[in-house]
Amino acid sequence: MAPVVVVNVVGLTPRLLAHMPNVAKVGAAATLKPVLPAVTCTMQATLLTGAMPRDHGIVANGWYFRDLGEVFLWRQHNRLIQSEQLWDAVPGMRTANVCWWYAMGGSSDFIVTPRPVYFADGKKDQDCYTRPPSLHDDLVAELGEFPLFSYWGANANIASSKWIIAAARRILTRERPDLLMVYVPHLDYDLQRFGPDAPQAVAAAREVDAALAPLLAEDATFVVVSEYGITNASRPVDVNRALRRAGLLEVYTQAGMEYLDPWASRAFAVSDHQIAHLYVRDPADLPRVRDIVAELPGVDEVLGQEGKARYGLDHDRAGDLVAVADPDAWFTYYYWLSDDRAPDFAKLVEIHRKPGYDPAELFMDPDDPFVKLRAGAALARKKLGFRYMMSVVPLDPAPVRGSHGRLPDTAADGPVLLGPFEGESYAATEFKGLLTQLLKG
Repeated sequence: MAPVVVVNVVGLTPRLLAHMPNVAKVGAAATLKPVLPAVTCTMQATLLTGAMPRDHGIVANGWYFRDLGEVFLWRQHNRLIQSEQLWDAVPGMRTANVCWWYAMGGSSDFIVTPRPVYFADGKKDQDCYTRPPSLHDDLVAELGEFPLFSYWGANANIASSKWIIAAARRILTRERPDLLMVYVPHLDYDLQRFGPDAPQAVAAAREVDAALAPLLAEDATFVVVSEYGITNASRPVDVNRALRRAGLLEVYTQAGMEYLDPWASRAFAVSDHQIAHLYVRDPADLPRVRDIVAELPGVDEVLGQEGKARYGLDHDRAGDLVAVADPDAWFTYYYWLSDDRAPDFAKLVEIHRKPGYDPAELFMDPDDPFVKLRAGAALARKKLGFRYMMSVVPLDPAPVRGSHGRLPDTAADGPVLLGPFEGESYAATEFKGLLTQLLKG
């Protein structure tokens, strides 16, 4: 039986598929109905388990870990998923995971996932984690170093997706696993930068389609899926600043910089694209927090326990309340009231220290006339082996033009599923069953 290869082209919609002839050849495009929130970690967990967030526990790309008193985004341990996964659905199946999330500690026979090196002197360098360990040196020898610094941030480009696709093709042709799943991130970049209707979005779709052509020409059964569609959005909603002005969110100060104090705050938000999880320490504050957030321009609805249950989001990790943005709006993580009090990581590509998602990382500060010069100097220091600060991210979120997370208003703006399937529409929770049947033949 030919291997089954699942290609996750994040951000792919019916609109963009019209510009991707190689991908379109995989099969008829069916509508895929995402779960709330329609973000990477939640949707991938749903696709892998066939379960709702209330069961698999991945309520966002990150959340407030109440037992630790910390906000963490982009954790990588597979055990965070609390339901049985596709990797283990068919006994004896050999599997390969190339950059699907929650790979580390998973049961796949072959794993490749981004994993920077954090040196003892504070330097950071690009790299990836592999299983088996020998795969790392083989991939680097054949493909060069994993281009982590093109994976996300102002310089994000097609290079990382090309490397990921080449790694997947190498594993497919040499190891012939029964199931290979590969994540291709490139459409995320320019759709958030410029919006899905911009010429840059079409150009990005064509780049991805061309990069995928060699992989799609291999001897395998292909399935193409996407997690969400990105829609035009240009209204940032400063939910944490509203909570701070109301006296509910607290900060502490070090070296003149302000940091979110989740231990002391009566309420704060973990913002994640068009969804914000609101953590409220005292249940007596819930009505007030709901009213404050619901009245903010750009907020569509605020879900309590009943609302979360309606969307299958009623898990202990979720916020006590969950805010959903209007179609053209999204939530910032910003909590400082004056930019001169912002923490130094606010102007960096720093996906782990920020207590929320920051799409402004996709831009260099347009108000800084020396931003490219300073970026070049930082890169020079990096190449010479010195510590460096790539402090180029704007504190003004105005350039962002696309977002996702809420359920799509139309199928044309939602994710798709292509492969040897006969239906015209599927729920994301059906994906695991479809793949399991395909693998069983």
